[in-house]
Amino acid sequence: MTRGSGHDPLAALRVPAFRLFTVSRIGSGVASTLLQAVIAWQVYGISGSALQLGMIGLARFVPALAMSLIGGAVADAYNRRTIILLSQTVPLACTFLVLWAIAGNAVTLLLLYAIVLLTGLASAFENPARQAILPQIVPRAIFTNAITMNSTLQSIAFISGPAVAGGLIATVGVGAVYVVHGVLVAIAIVVLVPVRVPEGGGRRAVGIDAVREGVSYVRHRPVLLGAMTLDMFAVIFGGAKALLPVYAVDIMEVGAVGYGVLTSALEAGALLMALLLIVFPPPRQTGRTLILSVAAFGLATVIFGFSREFWLSVVAYMAVGAADQLSVVMRHATIQLSTPDTLRGRVSSVNAVFISTSNQLGSVESGVVAALTTATFSVVSGGLGCLAVVALVWWRIPQLRSYRADAPAPDEAAAERDAAAAGGS
Repeated sequence: MTRGSGHDPLAALRVPAFRLFTVSRIGSGVASTLLQAVIAWQVYGISGSALQLGMIGLARFVPALAMSLIGGAVADAYNRRTIILLSQTVPLACTFLVLWAIAGNAVTLLLLYAIVLLTGLASAFENPARQAILPQIVPRAIFTNAITMNSTLQSIAFISGPAVAGGLIATVGVGAVYVVHGVLVAIAIVVLVPVRVPEGGGRRAVGIDAVREGVSYVRHRPVLLGAMTLDMFAVIFGGAKALLPVYAVDIMEVGAVGYGVLTSALEAGALLMALLLIVFPPPRQTGRTLILSVAAFGLATVIFGFSREFWLSVVAYMAVGAADQLSVVMRHATIQLSTPDTLRGRVSSVNAVFISTSNQLGSVESGVVAALTTATFSVVSGGLGCLAVVALVWWRIPQLRSYRADAPAPDEAAAERDAAAAGGS
């Protein structure tokens, strides 16, 4: 424990179910990014086309957008651990399918896109269940610590996946990547089996009414809608990542090495903030911290946009990553803790739609504005736009800035009645 504070940085890891959940999440995260990397390599090797690489993102985005709301309703209707386990069998089966195709020299673009589509559909069901299951296995008092720990380890997993894929492709071959992917998915499945998740009462059947209830619950809860909207517009306006090659090559003239440093700076800042959140007690004023972290994100983006000194750009982009990591933890804590268990899957799926939309539109917005003006104008105006959204949310949604992590848990029955009434209106 941290001396004098009573804060235990490893509190969540002392919960056996969370340890197993974390191992499963790491295995699944490394496997997912490893699969994305090897598929991109194969698609470009077969087609030699940047357009075909872009189609991978489209094939992944469409099922996530189309099925996320249904996936959330399923997560609220059935055992969430079972949903995760069944969803994980899809990428495992895809691994065997591609290995069979590699052995028969029958790998095609159509097959690879089908793999992306199938795994995307599985993720649309797995992700809401994974987010909604966490409050069921971790006590509310240490939930923010669990979110921070999970986010940190997940970030490390996402970073290591492409690196492992590249090393295996270079030394052993593409087939070895799929073997490792299959092993990691199998581990993710096996370690989650002993986790026991309590069954909630009053589960709604999957259907359009259940989906509508989740959307209506978010729409009528300023804290939830504010947190999701704030994150969405921050990502849309603050999308400097898409223009990093322009800054590295044309503006600062630091080449490929400088580009690599800038890209790593974002993750380094995020990792540093994650470690600080683990070591020190989490902020109790969750909503206020969320809003201020997004303000810091926008301000750091503006500084990065104006900077012509490489060292300042690296520091500013580290600050962007740190602020983003803080906002992610605060947003997840706010959403999960202010949502009753019977609605967590559906609310998580609505949040996933916000995230998917912002990630896609953010890159488009940055590229279009830069093409019409300059890269500097695109980044700086995006940061200022982010600050404007922060000011608007601070003014219009006082419930969010006053929300605290230690607020009483929402009343399950009342929330269900409100959601049903709002969904039917």
